[in-house]
Amino acid sequence: MLQPLKVLEQLKARLRETVASLPLDRDGGYASIILELPHGLTHAPDIAGPRFLFAHSHRGDLRAGYGIAGEWRAEGPKRLDILRAKARAVAANWQHVDPDETGFSGFGMLGLAASPNPSRSEESDLPNAIFWLPELALISHAGQAALVLTTSLPSTLDALLTRWEPLLDSVVPLLDVPAQDPLTQAHLDPGDSTPDQDDWRELVLTALDEIDQNRFEKVVLWRRLRLRGHRRFDLTRLNAALAYLFPSCQVVNIRLHGASFVAATPERLFTQRRDRVEADALAGTACRAEDADLDAEITRDLQHCEKNLREQRVVADAVAEALTHCCSHVEPPDGPRIMQLNNAQHLWSIIRGRLNPGVDVFRLTDLLHPTPATNGQPRQQAHDWLREHEPLERGWYTGTAGIVEPDLTGELWVLLRCARIDDRVADLFAGAGIVAGSDPMAEWQETGHKLAAISTALQFA
Repeated sequence: MLQPLKVLEQLKARLRETVASLPLDRDGGYASIILELPHGLTHAPDIAGPRFLFAHSHRGDLRAGYGIAGEWRAEGPKRLDILRAKARAVAANWQHVDPDETGFSGFGMLGLAASPNPSRSEESDLPNAIFWLPELALISHAGQAALVLTTSLPSTLDALLTRWEPLLDSVVPLLDVPAQDPLTQAHLDPGDSTPDQDDWRELVLTALDEIDQNRFEKVVLWRRLRLRGHRRFDLTRLNAALAYLFPSCQVVNIRLHGASFVAATPERLFTQRRDRVEADALAGTACRAEDADLDAEITRDLQHCEKNLREQRVVADAVAEALTHCCSHVEPPDGPRIMQLNNAQHLWSIIRGRLNPGVDVFRLTDLLHPTPATNGQPRQQAHDWLREHEPLERGWYTGTAGIVEPDLTGELWVLLRCARIDDRVADLFAGAGIVAGSDPMAEWQETGHKLAAISTALQFA
């Protein structure tokens, strides 16, 4: 295996050989160089500045971005239309040079908060919605990896080398640093939960009254738990701990400035590949047990629980109905099956469809987000009720984020099992779906199981 410094020298040499082949004098647009790395990646280093990470251990996929080559923001009901127009303009004028014939390309990140209409009093480290092209990106799949450098045009060879070589210096030597061992398990001081248990009970009972009066069929309530550590949280170790504890989840880490937004989410919003789409319906939750027989009994109960099956049907039917607006054919839901995580298990169905021509990630996001799994059903009635009754703004919790390819296909994930990390303080978020038959304290306990996804990992970070 090549030593990190040798890899760095080779990448710099390859960059100098190929950078002049970019259309540097073009008036507008973007250009990317893809440079092959000697092996697949298992992690992406955390360096100062804007950064995002999407990593899935079971699939062996990793995408990371550093710096900003292009950034577009929007908010309000038309936020996805605004960003779609920007992304289409980028895609129409985006040149790729792949001298090593990796088959990879540049990519962007699309991310948005739960609501298109944020409160002006809301403090956020992230914009309401963003389409972001990183200046340096990492991509790894099936044991192959590449580094991607992207610039806006026009530019000059000297300007690019002046910017890009220091970027390589800061990232490449860290790619082969062994994953850091977890720190000794640390105590975390619990802060307040908002809402607290009494307010939660009243909120659930109020929602159940609305359901009894047929104002909506389901609504998703959530709470925030603040934790304080005795040391500054190490995000690299946190990412590694989440990947180890929840290998079937997508680990997400996004930072523009200030605090980092972190998630270990089990739920895709969708995957689009050419004219095919897959979307998850994840609803209906039970805990896990250390005893194998008890755990199997809990699984059987989940599979036959009318309340949880009703919650699952609501979500699966809504996802399938949404896809009928952009698909020539939608298959019946595949499931429900059981998705088992270390700390919880869920009813899970996959809905597949064949897309109509011209459908892209922005159209799919508009149709599918928010799903009843995070908002409620019917969508608008649940959203309006939540806006009136929720004690806090959700921000990016239950929003969505993921990767956009140059042809505007891609994959987005629902932002669940989330935390906002700032030095020694972590605000954790988790929710529960309320349907007829829900019990306030059982739903409170469910949110506790979900909060454990991040809180357990934080003890080792």
